[in-house]
Amino acid sequence: MSAHDQLLVVIDPVARRIDGESVRIVKDVLCAGSAAKICLPDGPEEFCRALARRGARRPVVVGDDRALLRAVAALHRGRELADEALSLVPVGAGASVELARALGVPTGPVAAARSVLDGVAQSLDLLVDDSDGVVLGDLRIPASPGSAPSSAAHPASVWDTCRSLVRTLVRPASPAAPPAAQTHRLRVEADGVLLSDLNEPVENVRVRTAEGAAEVIVKRRSGAEPLRTLAKVVTVSGPSFRYRADALITGPVRHRTWTLRPNAWALTLPAAAPPE
Repeated sequence: MSAHDQLLVVIDPVARRIDGESVRIVKDVLCAGSAAKICLPDGPEEFCRALARRGARRPVVVGDDRALLRAVAALHRGRELADEALSLVPVGAGASVELARALGVPTGPVAAARSVLDGVAQSLDLLVDDSDGVVLGDLRIPASPGSAPSSAAHPASVWDTCRSLVRTLVRPASPAAPPAAQTHRLRVEADGVLLSDLNEPVENVRVRTAEGAAEVIVKRRSGAEPLRTLAKVVTVSGPSFRYRADALITGPVRHRTWTLRPNAWALTLPAAAPPE
């Protein structure tokens, strides 16, 4: 077999735990079509060590979006991201493989495994921040609100709820007003050009790779048209904020700069069908 057929298949432990049958199918397809070495790390550290020791083998990740992000981040830190195309076989629940789907990777185990064997490397852009973090597709500032507090209520809260219920029963309820959009004070710069300053609160900022540039969308107060521009460098600063980079939430931070790296990495995707 050629060097292209020498695979290191790193199977994320979460994938093995939640969908062992899909993992088994993927192993069978890859082992039947290549000289595949299967690696079963127990955690993130072993996962990254396995990638670092892959030698001349082509890396294949079996797991969800977080496993893909872990692999890209590890290869980026080792300055090996441009050395070889990365392959992914998504295994996980629908929401956990949204990034893989957006990147064009098949989400069925057989189709994704066949794409690893027969697909082609597609160069992709990358956003790298000033802490050496990476964004493959989508960045949102601030991050979505966290999960709701525990449902175990304090006794005082129980009494408040009872009193509220009694008031509701004895008088008609007035129509609820729509919740006001939450705003944040953020300074946003794109290639050194000021888009929004601290004195103009915004609802959110979104940055995503867009074929050789970063598309920046600043959503201002309700009713105002969002600001849109393309840039190579995006800087956001202000009071402490959290941000969601693909599937990961980071922060709080007060300042962060993201720089676009065109064609910084490659992902194996299905070959385009020949024209009829």
